[in-house]
Amino acid sequence: MNKKNVRIGALCVLMTTCAFAQQKESLISKNDLDEVVVSDSKFALEKEKSGKVITKITAEDLKNKSGQSIASILSTAVGVEINGNQSVAGKNLGYYIRGGKNSQVLILIDGIPVTDASGINFQYDLNLLPVDQVESIEIMKGAASTLYGSGAATGIINIILKKSSKKEIEGSAYISIGTNNTALTKKTSGQDMNQGFSIGGNTNKVTYFTSLNSTEIRGMSQITPPNENVKYEEDRFSRLNYLLKLGCIASEKLTIDFFGNFDRINNDFDGTFDNTETNDTDLNSSKSEQIRFGFMPKYKYDKGIFVLNSGFTKIGRSYNDFNSFSNTVGFSQYDSRSINVDGYNKYQFSKSFFLVAGAQYQFHDMKSETPYSSIAKENTKFNMIDPYFTGIYSSDFGLNINSGARLNIHSQYGNQLVYNLNPSYDFKSFPLKVLASYSTAFVTPSLYQLYSEYGNKDLTPEKNSTVEAGFELQFLNKKVILNTVGFYREQTNFIGFYTNPVTYASNYVNINGKNNAKGIETELSLALNEKIKLNSNYTFTQVDEALDRLIPKHKVNSALDFYISSRTFFTVSYQYVDSRNDAFFDGFTYTTQKVTLGSYQLLNSSIRYELMKSRITLFGAVTNIFNADFVENIGYNTRGRNFKLGLNINL
Repeated sequence: MNKKNVRIGALCVLMTTCAFAQQKESLISKNDLDEVVVSDSKFALEKEKSGKVITKITAEDLKNKSGQSIASILSTAVGVEINGNQSVAGKNLGYYIRGGKNSQVLILIDGIPVTDASGINFQYDLNLLPVDQVESIEIMKGAASTLYGSGAATGIINIILKKSSKKEIEGSAYISIGTNNTALTKKTSGQDMNQGFSIGGNTNKVTYFTSLNSTEIRGMSQITPPNENVKYEEDRFSRLNYLLKLGCIASEKLTIDFFGNFDRINNDFDGTFDNTETNDTDLNSSKSEQIRFGFMPKYKYDKGIFVLNSGFTKIGRSYNDFNSFSNTVGFSQYDSRSINVDGYNKYQFSKSFFLVAGAQYQFHDMKSETPYSSIAKENTKFNMIDPYFTGIYSSDFGLNINSGARLNIHSQYGNQLVYNLNPSYDFKSFPLKVLASYSTAFVTPSLYQLYSEYGNKDLTPEKNSTVEAGFELQFLNKKVILNTVGFYREQTNFIGFYTNPVTYASNYVNINGKNNAKGIETELSLALNEKIKLNSNYTFTQVDEALDRLIPKHKVNSALDFYISSRTFFTVSYQYVDSRNDAFFDGFTYTTQKVTLGSYQLLNSSIRYELMKSRITLFGAVTNIFNADFVENIGYNTRGRNFKLGLNINL
């Protein structure tokens, strides 16, 4: 299909459905009426008083997307591209927001930053986390280092895990089974298995929640065979997750929450000489283990509240790389530890103004052992101490201002100051809110970039600045919501990899010059009547050549939700992803070759039926209905048409 026709068609859908909705009586979900967000102030704030357009994926939204991964769900949000979400389970994921990559997108779990300190870019692997343990997700785009520090250069993804029930005891269990085919295979056996249970409750002054999840997937090879006559071995993905949350009401003013989780992935991958079914040794494998624990006390007093978010993370990754040509196995091990302590206080000076002030401490170290090099943790560590403040002013006549600053004090490179100014105006006599912001951010060099055999201890942080402006319109008692934001982002001091053309010595360096990204993000939500709701979004992103890899210029998502009855829900969704630039290393010419990947379109559908209302639910889903054969990353397989059936039980 012609790209221009797709984009024009998408815009026509937005305009015609907007006009249609003004003629129809509709019902808005209760989730949209008194919605609050926390990402732009760290405390619950009415959405109308927020100076940002924050995408919130609610518990109801997650229920409606049963059977999908976190990466697939996030990739349907406006302004977000999760590359690899359509590939084999366990494949490395790329996070792209506003032209930024993994190191510029910060992942939070329950408000606490999570990273793998041994990774080249400090990125967190979302494959570790099952969607079944997630309550909701908030996505805030733009530079957010004032509140969240390093890595929050183009956006944050705040994942809120499930917590205890208000009842004394409540449990749930679930199981699903599905196929796992490429567009060229037609296996009907169940090769995607997911199951688990949770128990939680509230007894007097103690709350508790525990959850277990197990996932087993196989049936596909990570990489694409060179032709249809060659068959590659199946790559297995196995995941086990334990989660425990405890809460204690110590007094009327003090509550303390504890958490702990263990996550493990065993994953096969394809090596140079170990791909064919006739040589299925399964020696190319990796294992990732994550241990996280921490506590979060909250103390309320007359005009405010003090919160301490603390967390410890230990991640270990190991790789067995078998080479049948030399009949050897190479073993690599990467270990990292991270400590994060963030204490902040909200003080309500008046009805219209409150101040959030705090300090964040982070410590990271790593070690590694590979056949080619080793890194000792005694020499590979750094810490950061960041004092910060944010003031939020909300007037009775509609003016809102969010402004603050943060000073990053780094043990390796010194100090870095960032700040933000975010005014907005909510017209009381007309359902319109306009907003604008200017914010700066920084991305600290990773431990690997500083201390590995390619490291450079003279590296300084990458700097980002973002300006954005937009509006939000709400009609017919919030039955029609339209928002649009335009942005311009500039990054300097970019950290890149340089190879000397004479000596062939390689290391990480700060690259002089500026790189820019600009774009538009627009969302439309229509409650056509009591049973039908349409959600659509469109993202336009244009980046400089230096940033232009795996970022679609145009992207469209649209979903039609239909409540057939009080117990039956049906949805159909559409996604268009524009062509993207990619690159690969050519082993014959020893050069990096650039390629352009074609655009693709996906149509998915699912249905949910409550066999016993609020107790037993059945669901079925079909993805890539038209079995589109497309490329997400050069050389890697993608999923074709697949089916999934599941059962959820609440006790």
